[in-house]
Amino acid sequence: MRIFRTLAAVSCAVLVSASVQAQELRIGTASQGGAFYPVGQAISSLVGEHAEGLTMVPVVTQGSVQNPRLVNSGEVDIAITNNNLAVLANKGVGPYKSGGAMNLRAIGSLHFSVLHMMTLDGSDINSVADLKGKRVAVGPAGGGTIPFMGQVLGLYGLSMDDITPSFLSYADGFSQLSDGNVDAAFALSGYPAGAVMQAQANKKLKYIPLTAEDVATALEKFPNYNEVVIPADVYNTDADGTLLGVNNMLVVDAGMADDVAMKLAAAIYDNMDAFRAENAHARQIVPERSLELRIPLHPGAEAYFKK
Repeated sequence: MRIFRTLAAVSCAVLVSASVQAQELRIGTASQGGAFYPVGQAISSLVGEHAEGLTMVPVVTQGSVQNPRLVNSGEVDIAITNNNLAVLANKGVGPYKSGGAMNLRAIGSLHFSVLHMMTLDGSDINSVADLKGKRVAVGPAGGGTIPFMGQVLGLYGLSMDDITPSFLSYADGFSQLSDGNVDAAFALSGYPAGAVMQAQANKKLKYIPLTAEDVATALEKFPNYNEVVIPADVYNTDADGTLLGVNNMLVVDAGMADDVAMKLAAAIYDNMDAFRAENAHARQIVPERSLELRIPLHPGAEAYFKK
């Protein structure tokens, strides 16, 4: 009888252990070489350390355009995208027209992504207009670079049909630039971007510049964007880069449990010092911007930020 009682106790212990097993979440990031993947790695570490009952793993994806679709389909639980795309996804327009409106909610604000527009120092490309007929690395097919780049080209009367695009990861695209196999490379990424850093270690780069008038026109036409200046010493360029950027965010499906969303927000934004120590892009995050995002906060995240 004592043996049976012991076995029953062991069985109960196993059941209790199984019932408290951590829930593993998947975070959609982007291709390696940009900013989203290491940011996702850092967030995963924070969640695993500070969110009781939760763990997280980063997933390589095609980037900010694809990520809302992955959340919507349940292939990932949380993902990184930007203000502009989150709005389009919830409206079911733009790149999301065929799939219909989504029901995404924000967990919080992240760093800005800027549209890196770069070529080799000494290139005859000195403006966006000079890209006509050129070979351009435009990032992965599902990434956020392409729609953003299309809007910038449109300011100059150009479209993607006016260039020869190469759909490569940021790392491969900037490697091809340094090798001379493409004439320019674009990447919508936080800075410093690993792909750009690696390329500038081999070849001197320069920005494809935007004038003050170009920036003013773009911001008037696309109010979700921001002007971002990257100091020359970031990529060892001869001049600062005046670029267009957009605020990134973490998105989840509206059906996520409130307690899970609140744990995620707390694990990340209660531990910004650790986040910033692990990832350089986190130094650019202003948590208070989470209250200014263009889609609603998840109720669990809203409770966190308004507590």
